[in-house]
Amino acid sequence: MSVAELIAVLFPHFGALHVERVWVTGRTVRIHARGRKPAAVCSGCGAVSTRVHSRYERKISDTAIAGQQAVLHLGVRRFFCVSADCGKRTFAEQIDGLTFRHGRCTLLLRRAREAIALALGGRAGARLTEVQAIGIGKDALLRLIRALPEPEPKTVRVLGVDDFALKRGHNYGTILIDMESRRPVEVLPERSAEALADWLLAHPGVDVICRDRASCYSEGASRGAPAAEQVADRWHLWHNLSLATERLVARLRSQWIPPVPEKKATAVPGKAEGIRAQKVRERCRRSRNSALSLIL
Repeated sequence: MSVAELIAVLFPHFGALHVERVWVTGRTVRIHARGRKPAAVCSGCGAVSTRVHSRYERKISDTAIAGQQAVLHLGVRRFFCVSADCGKRTFAEQIDGLTFRHGRCTLLLRRAREAIALALGGRAGARLTEVQAIGIGKDALLRLIRALPEPEPKTVRVLGVDDFALKRGHNYGTILIDMESRRPVEVLPERSAEALADWLLAHPGVDVICRDRASCYSEGASRGAPAAEQVADRWHLWHNLSLATERLVARLRSQWIPPVPEKKATAVPGKAEGIRAQKVRERCRRSRNSALSLIL
């Protein structure tokens, strides 16, 4: 197997590159390469151009190689745009499947970081990337999550409906959840039958509505999806059962507690007198006897 074939197997995203040199500095593997195609596509109008304006070097981080950080030194060409209607006079070439505009890492590395950010979040994800030699800060991981496009809305078959405190005690909305995937679908700005009915009419296909037992949600579900089956969600069932049980126990508690038995009076045995108490008692007895003798 030749070196080119080995690179194609181990690094398929380098297929459109001509690798010129590979060297190691410390714990970093550096790869010097350039694009193979003689032409590039303008990002503004889509025209293909072969007129080279200039060249420069672009440093791009890549996924780790044998536990070592990888940096791609990519020789990039800037082309003239051949379309007179395009607002861009020049544009930089992009390697398909490898680079993207203003990107400082490869597409493969960006996807790996996005997966780590979605799975672990900021701090834990940053610690894992350091171990995998694709280090990135926690704030940068969170920015990757925010930059991800919103997922395409799908037809919700089982819809969960409950109130949502936008400002607790003052302003409440309605949160809608896909109960099968357990992901939020939308947050309505108000808690009313009209808002829920309008959303259900705009998003048909709901078969089951698992809702709070509020009357406004019952009315909105009946108006927006009359064919859907309405059920009470498990949490509210258990919550209502616990409240009813608590009220019942409080009402019948006096009948369940047996009367307290009367305590019997028991004689408390006297304590043994001390020597001083005995002397005082004896002195009082003698004084009393002396007084009686004088009277008699």
